[in-house]
Amino acid sequence: VRRALELSGATRPRVLLVMTASGDNAGYLASTYSSLAEIGCDVDHLALFSQPNRRPSDALSWADVVWVGGGSVANLLALWRLHGVDEAVHDAWERGAVLAGVSAGSICWHVGGTTDSFGAELRAVDNGLALLPYGNGVHYDSEAQRRPLLHRLVGDGTLPMSYATDDGAGLHCEETA
Repeated sequence: VRRALELSGATRPRVLLVMTASGDNAGYLASTYSSLAEIGCDVDHLALFSQPNRRPSDALSWADVVWVGGGSVANLLALWRLHGVDEAVHDAWERGAVLAGVSAGSICWHVGGTTDSFGAELRAVDNGLALLPYGNGVHYDSEAQRRPLLHRLVGDGTLPMSYATDDGAGLHCEETA
């Protein structure tokens, strides 16, 4: 999180929280708001549950950093496309906003990755935003089923070359191919 704030270049970064993957969980949102406010950020959020709290384009155009929380990446992608968040994210990316997140909030920027969005059995999600032309195998070190599934998905061509990210690790990508 701190690295994303630094990359924004802002003295007091404007951070937009997008917690769609967790169903806009109020506790998750409140604790993240609190943590970011304590370290000198202006914080706002885009909620999609039970209905959008603002136009996605307005919310995303305000942000220096867009932080996306974890949860169901499949649900996140479906709702983002339904409400136009995917287009607003692309515009934010083009103007240089820092796009960041954890778990589902990391997979979403990529072509796809491994997910438990569909139930207990891990599966591929391959309809990410593809701002980064790679897959992302989150929780690679902490969930034993993730590693072999990621290897299989890359091997059979379901996912392109992929990052394997351990919990607590971050990826910093400045440009795409």
